[in-house]
Amino acid sequence: MSQLVLPLRLADHAVFDTYFAVGNEQVVDYLASLADAVTDHGAWLWGASATGKTHLLQATCERFGDRAVYVPLRELADAAPELLEGLGSRELVCIDDIDHVVGDTAWEKGLFNLCNDVLAANHHLVVAASSSARECGIVLPDLQSRLQRLPAFHIHPLDDPQRVSALQHRAKHRGLALPDETAHYLLSRSRRDMASLYDLLDKLDLEALRAQRKLTIPFVREVLERFSKRD
Repeated sequence: MSQLVLPLRLADHAVFDTYFAVGNEQVVDYLASLADAVTDHGAWLWGASATGKTHLLQATCERFGDRAVYVPLRELADAAPELLEGLGSRELVCIDDIDHVVGDTAWEKGLFNLCNDVLAANHHLVVAASSSARECGIVLPDLQSRLQRLPAFHIHPLDDPQRVSALQHRAKHRGLALPDETAHYLLSRSRRDMASLYDLLDKLDLEALRAQRKLTIPFVREVLERFSKRD
């Protein structure tokens, strides 16, 4: 019943093959094998924004297919926690941005009940936050105790050379050639978080398709100038 109101659609690109795993290989391997796990009950992912936590949650859901549900609490924080009822019947429940509701008594009780349902059914719970379960600000002791039992993985941000490689990795999966010099140019002309860089790459992909052009520096410069004039 409550599942019907959830935004269940996942991003098309959010699969493990498109995630640039350098520095985070352990968590990717763990999550990718979770569908076949018998004893592991999930994970707690934490790290700064735009490090790929949402991508990893959605990729894990994609691996489970219809047996999974993705719950983006940043978007649902103003809704009623009753929407969590019954979700424990899914083999995988992925809770994104849990820090957006911690401290709210009703939400914490709803999450505690969901944890119990997931564990009782021997299912999996994967949670993402900006900090560890201990430091997340959870008020309900029993909820914190349950969540601290999950294997915890710190998602590490990329350095500049890795950002370039990540852009090229994403471009390759889109059928694009992104030369080194163009990737470095993008890095110097955009916000440096991966969410912004990937969004810019998506826009450039569309413009290149329309113009039947390659992603050369002159073409990218031309497109960025058009974008700046629109703003």
